[in-house]
Amino acid sequence: MSDVETDGSEASGFKPSRRTVLVLGAAAASTVVTIRPALAQTAGSVLACEIPIPAPNAAGSFITDRGDLVAAGTPGAYPPLARPLKGEEAKLLLQSGIAPPGVDGNAAQAYANYIRRLQAGMSGFTCYASLQMRR
Repeated sequence: MSDVETDGSEASGFKPSRRTVLVLGAAAASTVVTIRPALAQTAGSVLACEIPIPAPNAAGSFITDRGDLVAAGTPGAYPPLARPLKGEEAKLLLQSGIAPPGVDGNAAQAYANYIRRLQAGMSGFTCYASLQMRR
């Protein structure tokens, strides 16, 4: 007879006992129970992250309609936000155009363009990148 029995398993292959199967099943179930809350916590922390506009190293700079940083007082540019945007506010702004409370609609669009121009290494980029990931 060949190395394979009629049921398709190997003749000399490992056949776990019922106890081994139960232990492995319990371990897999506890892993699922552990990972689900962690994913929920991650989603919550993404919405609580912050994006400063502009980054602290450019504090005082104004933001143009295109999202570029310019010198303070530049005509047509908008002053920096008094506080960083929370991830949830940034998400609403980027996806729906909903401005945070107390922010002019035109300024909000400039801030959205600034956020879209963030690159790795810039303050707020990790938060922005997290908002782009599908849930």
